[in-house]
Amino acid sequence: MPTRPRLPPALQRGVTLIELIVFIVVISLALGALLGVYRYSVVNSVDPVVRVRLIEAAQSQLDVVLAQPYDANTPAGGVPACGSTVPSGRPSPPSCADAGGVSSFDGYSDSPYSSYQRQVNVELAGTELGLPNNAWAKRITVIATAPDGQSVTLSAYRTNF
Repeated sequence: MPTRPRLPPALQRGVTLIELIVFIVVISLALGALLGVYRYSVVNSVDPVVRVRLIEAAQSQLDVVLAQPYDANTPAGGVPACGSTVPSGRPSPPSCADAGGVSSFDGYSDSPYSSYQRQVNVELAGTELGLPNNAWAKRITVIATAPDGQSVTLSAYRTNF
């Protein structure tokens, strides 16, 4: 049976049909995976914006509350702390009030952006910090909620210094 003579490798050019099909399959699989990742990132791209907006809303309200005096009787600068003991011969400090200052924000809520909500809670928390008197510290909690139900909670302590 006569056989066809093979051409030297330098004269062979192009690709075989099998090589072409393998190339197309590999490229289509890679493109499919890439488009799947791209689709996922496009669908979830708004989540960071909502999260940043929630954190910004909660942090700004927490800053406003923390800038207030401990209570209504706290003198400017916070010294002497209300209800504290001082050496004899010095003016006696004011008694602590359960109102005013950071406590006036307890139960406060507003809407910083359309359909967003934020709420402030203030509770006595001295014993949480290991203080002998529970009234010597307050825990301030700000909860910001987005229209889709996501929420961010930030807490801080304000002490009677």
